[in-house]
Amino acid sequence: MATIETPLTITEKVYVRVRLANENDIHHIYKLFFQIHEYHNYTHLYKATESSLCDLLFNKTNPSPLFYGPSILLLEVSPTPFSDIDSKGEKFKPVLKKFDLRANVVDKEADEFKSNSINDDDKNDVFIAGYSFFYANYSCFYDKAGIYFESLYFRESYRKLGMGRLLFGTVASIAANNGFSSVEGIVAVWNKKSYDFYVDMGVEIFEEFRYGKMVGDALQKYADPKEI
Repeated sequence: MATIETPLTITEKVYVRVRLANENDIHHIYKLFFQIHEYHNYTHLYKATESSLCDLLFNKTNPSPLFYGPSILLLEVSPTPFSDIDSKGEKFKPVLKKFDLRANVVDKEADEFKSNSINDDDKNDVFIAGYSFFYANYSCFYDKAGIYFESLYFRESYRKLGMGRLLFGTVASIAANNGFSSVEGIVAVWNKKSYDFYVDMGVEIFEEFRYGKMVGDALQKYADPKEI
């Protein structure tokens, strides 16, 4: 096996794999969720632990059908090609792609995000670059479930490389090929690049609707039905 130096530098080409997350990934998922809270200055709201996230994402007691429960796709990168292994036991066949780089990618966090994929026993140069988080939702507008796209996030070294199209497009492909009615979610109007990205991907923005949330004390007021 080749020795991976830190920081990791990838030149000319980067090889990408999108795969369904599993329990071995929970430490990295927890850290990625923390990073997106940092990005939005919401770390004070981050209450999850690795254990609570594992219970949420990989509930073995009462599992949901594939893609109906909380689902995570991880985008992994490597300086060397991935093997296209067709495993009969896989719930989701990983998506492989190669990106040509206009400039070198320097990843100072590579050691922290080295992948724990069980499919790469002979490959030690795989790193997690980002994720998408989604699950089934329901609406009176449709007679079948849609997909609620909760978040998409990339570590800083892997932004602006075109990988977002692959990750979001893979979720859309899952919806289109598994009988879901739609893909919907929140688009931050203050983030013009993100806003334009989703519009370019085919997302229709409904300006007349506002997102609302009830949490904390406002929610707990209704804990006792007698107080309604």
